Amino acid sequence: MDILLHICCGPCLIYPFSRLKDQGFKISGFYYNPNIYPVSEYHRRVEGLKVLSEEFLLDVEYPEHKESDFFQAINTPELLSQRCANCWSLRLRKTARQAKKNGFKVFSTTLLVSPYQNHELLKQLGYQISQETGVDFYYEDFRSGFKQAQIEAKHKGIYRQKYCGCSYSEIEQCKKSENLKY
Repeated sequence: MDILLHICCGPCLIYPFSRLKDQGFKISGFYYNPNIYPVSEYHRRVEGLKVLSEEFLLDVEYPEHKESDFFQAINTPELLSQRCANCWSLRLRKTARQAKKNGFKVFSTTLLVSPYQNHELLKQLGYQISQETGVDFYYEDFRSGFKQAQIEAKHKGIYRQKYCGCSYSEIEQCKKSENLKY
């Protein structure tokens, strides 16, 4: 069965790709991440993903990087307070719509490999968007492969970021780093 896999970054692709392939899925990638800031960070992640996609013989679509999509999704104080949920919803919805447009029956996301994400909320959003679009959402808890995938990415020289991608998470990461110094 064909699946369109939303990819947040190269390192997070490694384990879900192997699991899905082992299960017989024919995987295509979709790198839609308008949240990533700054644009230099976006390009570092693209380059890492391109190395892996060549190795895995994985076709990946790279829509135009438009940070405005992300900021429109969180443009009020109420939405900003739920920025992660709104960001995930934006990216999953775009993936599901792209899947439907291209005849895929199933979509999923590499966000499901991260122990730093809210899996219950991601799963809920995925199924909700599935209902809206008519494209099935494939959920699997890929977190058991996170650590090994990070080791593999490091071994391959694939860029591994220190924050989720948005300017807000970068600021939060900097504050945590500053607190650790004291």
